[in-house]
Amino acid sequence: MVGRAARPAGHLRPALVAAARVALRVRLRLLAVPAELPDGTRAVLKVQFPDAESAHEATALRSWDGAGAVRLLAHDPGLRALLVERCDPGTPLHAVPLDEALDAVVALLPRLWVPAGQPFLSLAEAAAGWASRLPAKWERAGRPFERRLVEVALDQLNGLAGSQGEQVLVNQDLHAANVLRAEREPWLVIDPKPLVGEREFSVVAMVRGTELGHSRAAVRRRLDRLSAELGLDRDRVVGWTIGQTMAWSIDGDRVFTDHAEVVRWLLD
Repeated sequence: MVGRAARPAGHLRPALVAAARVALRVRLRLLAVPAELPDGTRAVLKVQFPDAESAHEATALRSWDGAGAVRLLAHDPGLRALLVERCDPGTPLHAVPLDEALDAVVALLPRLWVPAGQPFLSLAEAAAGWASRLPAKWERAGRPFERRLVEVALDQLNGLAGSQGEQVLVNQDLHAANVLRAEREPWLVIDPKPLVGEREFSVVAMVRGTELGHSRAAVRRRLDRLSAELGLDRDRVVGWTIGQTMAWSIDGDRVFTDHAEVVRWLLD
């Protein structure tokens, strides 16, 4: 098995190169295929399309070292290729009832809140970027939501960034499809998009995500349980959820109306 910080051994590199070429040729944002090491270790070979959000996934996985997240087995930064532990049976968290899923998140998150710094982007920097881009994205998309949603998101992003608590490693895309049933541990996190920020931000994707139900009641249930049981400031969780959800509500010519609905429910 390859060491955690090492480049892939010679017998793995041809597979990484081949996968990377396929991904780049067809412009996939992510290619993930099952793999098996010579010693029988079951793995997943991933090649990422270059983007800032996933740039330091390998570093985050090394920081967690298998505690609540999949282990990194090999990494080729030049190819943006990773070999990671395979989750078996791989059942996603959203396949279980809501409260059971929230129990799992409450157990996992404190283990992922490890001290972190460079090379991760800070939440403050990310929030500044989201705030600067949101108005123009909203205009280009034809003003798909009421202006008040944009304004409140900007207020939250600008107000929260400079008043954060202790800075730890947080995952800006921790939704219920990125937590899988495994054998080594009951549940493991995959596909992190890491930042350094306060703990309250780490539950945003879980509060927003449609995977555990898309309704006012489901969103409120996730917000209330995660805030209370993880000891988080509920108002700051709400603020970060509003800010990032609106920032991610428009992607080019795609408009995510479910994001706007979540924000309206939180503002009601």
